[in-house]
Amino acid sequence: MTPTERTIARLPAHLRRYVVAQDYAAYTPRDQAVWRHILGQLREHLSDKAHPVYLEGLEATGIGAEAIPSLDEMNEKLSKLGWACVAVRGFIPPAVFTELQALGVLAIAADIRTHEHIQYTPAPDIVHESAGHAPIIANARYAQYLKAVGLVGFKAIASVEDQAVFEAIRNLSVVKEDPTATEEEIAHAQARLEAANASHRYISESTRASRLYWWTAEYGLIGDLKHPRIYGAGLLSSIGEAKHCLTSAVHKRPLGVACADTDYDITRMQPQLFVARDFEHLFEVLAEFESTLAWKRGGDLGLQEALRARTVNHLVLADGREVTGKVVELLPAGKDVAPGLSSALARLEGPILTSRSGQALDKPFSGAALVAFGQGTLPERGRFKLTLDSDLVLEGFAVGGGEVIDLSGTLGGRELTLPSMARLYLTERLPSVAGGPADPGTWDKWFGEMDAFTAGDGEAQARERKAQALHPSLAALYTEVRRIRETGQLAPERLEQIARASTDFPTDWLLRAEVAELRGEVPSRRETAHA
Repeated sequence: MTPTERTIARLPAHLRRYVVAQDYAAYTPRDQAVWRHILGQLREHLSDKAHPVYLEGLEATGIGAEAIPSLDEMNEKLSKLGWACVAVRGFIPPAVFTELQALGVLAIAADIRTHEHIQYTPAPDIVHESAGHAPIIANARYAQYLKAVGLVGFKAIASVEDQAVFEAIRNLSVVKEDPTATEEEIAHAQARLEAANASHRYISESTRASRLYWWTAEYGLIGDLKHPRIYGAGLLSSIGEAKHCLTSAVHKRPLGVACADTDYDITRMQPQLFVARDFEHLFEVLAEFESTLAWKRGGDLGLQEALRARTVNHLVLADGREVTGKVVELLPAGKDVAPGLSSALARLEGPILTSRSGQALDKPFSGAALVAFGQGTLPERGRFKLTLDSDLVLEGFAVGGGEVIDLSGTLGGRELTLPSMARLYLTERLPSVAGGPADPGTWDKWFGEMDAFTAGDGEAQARERKAQALHPSLAALYTEVRRIRETGQLAPERLEQIARASTDFPTDWLLRAEVAELRGEVPSRRETAHA
């Protein structure tokens, strides 16, 4: 097995289905030229502006300037740092990205931007994911932070609107990278994203976690407030952003938990950035942010967060069991039944999955679940009557495994409308409420769908169309230039012929820059400006 195949084999099955083969042979000579151009400029500009570990980090993680990195070579190097990487097709769900990162696995978009988008691409690509995220991992403390912030993002509760926004962003990126897309299709994709953003009822935990990630791992600065250095992947992978971010046009703010409440616009350069004192500072801010989440606080706060999210999440009970489902109703007790908990009953919409330590205890239950808060014991079988301190009274017949039928109940003497059949759980406390299913693997096995969205068909089709859009004669010129570069067999007269032939493609400045470099010339200011 190759190093990458070994990495993939170690992943849980529900994550493996988002992984694709890198297919290194599919990168065209023009793709390689795009990589060379970007990495050459980035290395030159960032040598004294990025965190000191940057240049050695490129070497330590298998990223060179001459060719698009092989994930096998990267995995050989990353394994020495306690990390690994896999190829994915463009955008993947945030929960998948954060879970991979928490496991110490970089999700690297297999595609590379076109030369038209060499300065900025609306879609994830191998430049950003490898040359941006990987180098600073060479610093052990920062590598620990990436795993920690990944776990926080994974545990944060996302809303149904967050999911709609993600799908709209992914759709827009695919459309914009497709050379056959019409103006009407692009406008429709942009309108869809605007509508998804407008649909937000509130700012979710997941959104706040993504902002924290953005202002640190993606667009973070470090060191002295007046003379900071760059460590964020978004800045390290964009020459335009890297130059702009250190100018006086960008307001530098000390990093604090307030960054999680600061929105950002991915379509333009950032007017402000946050500066961390050092990498230890990242952990201080992360700990403060983490303490506000339902994952850490549980109780009423967690229940309310899950209720308004309208998504599948999981409750952690006092005995360690985890109940996965969608919270759809809360009944208040009118008094505290435990510290931070004044709810008498929570109703979850099925399917319901019971687990412990992230491992399913049985098959999913198709009906509803009720979580009653207070001291009490449900018999394994037979008729029961439970009277809890919250003034909740439940009666019914237990048929085994926590399943009850013929259920009725009152709260403070008021008759309740309850499902006649349900899975019933009793717990004195609610230590945690966290995002997504507690056992993602089992949940995915039963309810995951391998559809076109998951498979990345949209990205694959856009990539194929990009390749088809390249004129055969232009592709042949790039191929020859790449061969000359790799063999070192410079033929001045042939380079002169290629230079003349390149004038047939006036918008393709990159080929002319490649030829000019081989001929020992300096590219024109206009051509350099495109970078």
